[in-house]
Amino acid sequence: MNGNQIEGLIGMLATLGILVLLILPSALGALRDRRIERQLKAAEHARTPTEPTATTTKPRRAHHGVTRHA
Repeated sequence: MNGNQIEGLIGMLATLGILVLLILPSALGALRDRRIERQLKAAEHARTPTEPTATTTKPRRAHHGVTRHA
């Protein structure tokens, strides 16, 4: 290998290193999002058969001290 080839190799490796540094946070974020989605699905699946949801219970109405006149 002569000096020009070594210089080209160093430049190529530097470019590849910068590319990895730019792509790595995005790839890690995508993997984290997938993990969170799996955990949410597992928690929803585990909760569904045993606990009632908020939409199935009838909400109570508050009167807030308002009186009705007949």
